[in-house]
Amino acid sequence: MAIVYRQRIDDDMEFALWKIEEKADELYCQLQLNDEEKAYVEQIKHGKRHLHWLSTRVLLRKMLITNDYIDCKVDEHGKPYLVTLPYQISLSHSFDYAAVMISKNHPVGIDIEQVKDKVERIAHKFMRPEELAFLDEAHKIQQLYACWCAKEAVYKCNGEKEVSFVDNILLKPFEFKQNGKIEAHLQKDKKSIDYTVGYMQYEDYMIGYARG
Repeated sequence: MAIVYRQRIDDDMEFALWKIEEKADELYCQLQLNDEEKAYVEQIKHGKRHLHWLSTRVLLRKMLITNDYIDCKVDEHGKPYLVTLPYQISLSHSFDYAAVMISKNHPVGIDIEQVKDKVERIAHKFMRPEELAFLDEAHKIQQLYACWCAKEAVYKCNGEKEVSFVDNILLKPFEFKQNGKIEAHLQKDKKSIDYTVGYMQYEDYMIGYARG
């Protein structure tokens, strides 16, 4: 499958979605991998994780419009980065979709999640009481996913471990729409950062995206 959705946010940033309909071999043959990456793929070759890893890398290649080798590594916090190309990136996946966001000048974060009712049972694990209080009962499940994706996007954009969704990332009240913005604030130690996070519903998935 090709790119099914692509959004240019401004002259610097864009993100895209890839619907995973290929078999692993079809994705693998579109990549250039070094020996370390080949060994890693071999370790995870059974299951959805294999397809997710391959599809995010194929999508990254399509967005960067290159057939050359892309040296994509992860830092000590687990944040992916490009060694030789002048882009900052964020990767995500959920069930049948992969998502990639790129920017030349800013840290970015993206998250995609399939919308399921079970999120209501764990809402207290990532939402403060004052955040739960602004939820619209008519769109509660979708709004919870917008909140989760927003916090995950902020977390990825910040790029550091040991950030609590409950204790360190606060969302301001917002009216849920199919496509909208959420004002978020990250507070940890001496770090204090405001984010405007975009979110959108795509079929039965929710996407959140942020930039530093």
